[in-house]
Amino acid sequence: MPKFIISGQKRLSGRVSVSGSKNSALPILAATLLAQGHSTIYEVPQLLDIQNMKQLLLSLGAEVDEKETALQICCKKPIFDVSSYETVSKLRASVLVMGPLLARCGRVKISMPGGCQIGARPVDLHLKGFLALGAKISQGHGFIEAKCKNLVGTKIYLDFPSVGATENLMMAASLAQGQTIIENAAVEPEIVDLANYINLMGGKIVGAGTDTIRISGVSELNGQTHSVIPDRIEAGTYAAAAAVTRSKIQIDNVVPGHLKPITAKLREAGIEVEEGDSHIIVNASEKLKAADIKTLPYPGFPTDMQAPYTSIMSVADGTSMVIETIFENRFLHLPELSRMGAHIKIEGRTAVIEGAKKLSSAKVKVSDLRAGAALVVAALAAEGDTEISEIEHIDRGYCNIESKLASLGANIERTD
Repeated sequence: MPKFIISGQKRLSGRVSVSGSKNSALPILAATLLAQGHSTIYEVPQLLDIQNMKQLLLSLGAEVDEKETALQICCKKPIFDVSSYETVSKLRASVLVMGPLLARCGRVKISMPGGCQIGARPVDLHLKGFLALGAKISQGHGFIEAKCKNLVGTKIYLDFPSVGATENLMMAASLAQGQTIIENAAVEPEIVDLANYINLMGGKIVGAGTDTIRISGVSELNGQTHSVIPDRIEAGTYAAAAAVTRSKIQIDNVVPGHLKPITAKLREAGIEVEEGDSHIIVNASEKLKAADIKTLPYPGFPTDMQAPYTSIMSVADGTSMVIETIFENRFLHLPELSRMGAHIKIEGRTAVIEGAKKLSSAKVKVSDLRAGAALVVAALAAEGDTEISEIEHIDRGYCNIESKLASLGANIERTD
């Protein structure tokens, strides 16, 4: 299995460009199942999760042509059955094909989805929404099946502003009869990107980016060309790398407005952030200061940035508190950080971090995608050579992370 060997305490400098957003590309690729004709999606990151979604689309009868960061997809007659556990267990986002297939085929059968082991991520909000739209749901033996003659628009209130449920219901409702209103909807930038793509195809969605989304169903959607927004979590991870190495770097291909919850906390920690039209400059030449965070749905601090942020706090002056409100198992990286010399106490969903003067190299293991990013960031700050194993989790969400960091001056090597 591949590993990263990182020789830490190297100053970074230069520019790095962010790839397209994984969390935006996955639902948009699922939404191509709604379309008649060909769709071409640009700025698709070359990631393991994207390859798994590509295989899923192929298994559903889609034609997929891949050229670097562009995917051309056509699905004339999609297959409703997504019950292959081998395919679905690799990709949590496989649940996002339920809405498009239910709308297009009137039926979908899917194995319970997999993904990172960061805590319970039930699909009950998705299913309650499908029920409200007129589907009948049956579950058993590891499968979920939904059927309907016609989806009919209705009012849906989400108990929690779930990103996945908002996306799935938005896609299903785009071909339903009448109007659907989703209240307490997620407001993430990825929701807006998906809505923009569906509207390009001929959909009628208004209010994306607010907590109330209105979808007027149409009879048909047609394939279109669309570019995925930049990955705000990847940008935040490179900012964290600059912070722990006391470096100044420029991060290109970003939407600064999408990064405000992250950059606000970076500034609170004593890090200078200068914003341009499509870039930010991160300057961490001053001492790092402890700053508390609490993860919340957007526009709060993103749960996906919590792990890399704890690496910053591990070497900041003072004591910080990190509260994780989204996923209950998102502290699996903290014992590994402790092996590197971080001073961390965990109580439930709260971590208290007392900044250490330095971190030391160690052999550590990745438990999930963002935990892997946190360990890479910590290794950049540590004395000596850190060995990070099970990095296939990192490959699910970061495109060429080792070459991008190396271009900034990091000493990082992928090895078997």
